Amino acid sequence: MPGAPPPRLTVHPDPETLLRATAAGLLTAVAEAQSARGTASLVLTGGRNGIGLLAALAQAPGRSAVDWSRVDLWWGDERFLPDGDPDRNHTQARLALLDGLPLDPARVHPMPASGGPHGDDAAAAAEAYAAELAAAAGGGRDAPAVPSFDVLLLGLGPDTHVASLFPEHPAVREEGRTVVGVTDSPKPPPVRVSLTLPALRAARQVWLLAAGEDKAEAAAGALTAEDPFRAPATGARGRERTLWILDEAAASRLPASARS
Repeated sequence: MPGAPPPRLTVHPDPETLLRATAAGLLTAVAEAQSARGTASLVLTGGRNGIGLLAALAQAPGRSAVDWSRVDLWWGDERFLPDGDPDRNHTQARLALLDGLPLDPARVHPMPASGGPHGDDAAAAAEAYAAELAAAAGGGRDAPAVPSFDVLLLGLGPDTHVASLFPEHPAVREEGRTVVGVTDSPKPPPVRVSLTLPALRAARQVWLLAAGEDKAEAAAGALTAEDPFRAPATGARGRERTLWILDEAAASRLPASARS
């Protein structure tokens, strides 16, 4: 992406090491953000590795170094299901970590659930979340559309999707909106809410997680691709840093040039 630094690659021997090391690195990043700006802003992700990372954070010895009451939590995407549904990323995050932290409830920003104020209208839910992001960013005419997230976490799908932005889906090309409703996801459930690529790129740092042989082809493709429409993960770049965090299995098909 123009102006964004090239991705950096870190490879760990196995998923457990990946999650422990990433948890430690994330705690350091949050503490540094709070030292520099007083608060920290994170965008969480779901899936096997995203929720695994939260579970690793729950066990991390440095967890107490962070003032969790001064952390803002957002989500990169969500399954548009009823509040409390076990398949919602927010529900899984609460069970893995959030319910055990001294968070300020006003700083926790789950995406809307179906059956709430927006009923079953994913587009209206997306508009509401976009408005919440804009308000947190300042809300003025010249204010950014989203906050300047300190770290935005993403899992890598086996088809190179990130958040709920799937290859060759119209949502990948969205440039005007920061949040969209997805009503025809190729991966169940079909209805979702997702940040768009412009919103992902507002983050200071973007961290992409992938572990397992089932992610190897996607990692190799996304790290060498140039067209986000065909490989959405290649379009997820942080303003200051983009970090790909893989285990050896996920990195097994990378060309030598990608490791250098």
